[in-house]
Amino acid sequence: MKSSRTGRVRRAAALLASLELTAVLGGCASGDGAGSGRTTINWWTWDDKQAVAYQSCADAFEKAHPGIHVRITQYNSADYFTKLLSGFVSDTAPDAFMNSVQYLQQYASLKQLMPLDGLMKKTGYGTKRFSVGVDDWKYTDGKQYGLPMDWASAALYYNTGMLKKAGYSAADVDHLKWNPDDGGSFERMVAHLTVDRDGVRGDEKGFDKRHVKTYGISSMVAVGNDFNGLTTWRPLASSLGWRIGNKPNWPTEFRYDDPRLVRTFDYVRKLTDKGFAPAPGQFASAGNAPDGGQLLGSGKVAIYSGGSWEAATLAKLPGLKVGTGPLVAGPDGTRATVSNANGNTIWSGTRHLDETWAWVSYMGSAACQTPASRTGTFLPSIPAATDASVKAMAAQGVDLRVFLQQSRTHQLLPNSPYANGTALQSALLPLMQQFFAHQRSASVFPQMTEESRKLLRPTD
Repeated sequence: MKSSRTGRVRRAAALLASLELTAVLGGCASGDGAGSGRTTINWWTWDDKQAVAYQSCADAFEKAHPGIHVRITQYNSADYFTKLLSGFVSDTAPDAFMNSVQYLQQYASLKQLMPLDGLMKKTGYGTKRFSVGVDDWKYTDGKQYGLPMDWASAALYYNTGMLKKAGYSAADVDHLKWNPDDGGSFERMVAHLTVDRDGVRGDEKGFDKRHVKTYGISSMVAVGNDFNGLTTWRPLASSLGWRIGNKPNWPTEFRYDDPRLVRTFDYVRKLTDKGFAPAPGQFASAGNAPDGGQLLGSGKVAIYSGGSWEAATLAKLPGLKVGTGPLVAGPDGTRATVSNANGNTIWSGTRHLDETWAWVSYMGSAACQTPASRTGTFLPSIPAATDASVKAMAAQGVDLRVFLQQSRTHQLLPNSPYANGTALQSALLPLMQQFFAHQRSASVFPQMTEESRKLLRPTD
């Protein structure tokens, strides 16, 4: 056990050094509750809302397991993964933690993740309970390294007052279609909702695209660290049948030079060129994605293409009624988007494996996910819990039916695991940004594909 632990720590230390990270080496070590006689299990998340939501699960779990105390810790997403690496190196990582599929290969290759197959077999735990995300958490060795916790997707949020003033209804949003040639009914609506400082609409003579007061839609270009375009260009490209990888799991190539993606990127860039959407990062703060509530509430945009996790917040904005519409359909009526499923993983260095598994497996149950998801801040991975969340939020005036429909009508695409996520983001996001800023031509797409080939090689 000692040699295994030493090897695991050395691998993590080597990676930390190679990334030139300078974080203090000190995580929250697992251990016994001070003077309580109870075993303390540390669980980490980057989501402050989920930290609060899962505390109710921890309380119920502790009542059923009086010998175990669960300590939930939340860190800002900007620091979270650096702190995890530091914990791996100092041998003080949390017993279990919320994880992003982008880091599965990195952590599994460093032997920092515990395979769950034996634990599931031993306790009779089955994964058929989950609607999405199971295969997202299988590594190249075929083993299951995480349980899906939740899923996220995109939708169109709109200012109902602006929509009505422009002569549109919610039903019009529900039936929007697009194509990369003329934009279809989607662009016609977006153009008419766009208004310059003199009150001229985007589809009227005399429209001044240099001085726009209200854009028809928020930027459809990925900003910050989202090179996958989950809430921006990805649903449009997916509706044309484009899929990012050359195979579902562990692809060896990202198909950025596929004509369907090239036409999508070109179309998205033209939306900004025409003045119908803001320039990339125009309303962002310090490179981060703009706040949907601020954009809608201030009248800067009439429609905001945002994430499912924002639904509850946007629906409760004071003095503003926000509607929620489905994804824009492609020319043949297809709607599709990636279901970004976060996972619950166990650190291979935990000193309390049985207790940690008891907590993690409880989190992956309807008994936990149903009450935790009633906050409406995330969509649980268990269908029965999703139904309960939709009903609970409807009673608060929050309509999540769009997302329930996505799940039931197979609009959700798996977010297949891939290698070297951090390096891919660093290499590809600047190239995308250069294209959208007219600094690069279509020649950037073969380069992006080639960059992906170099990096999509799992390292064991």
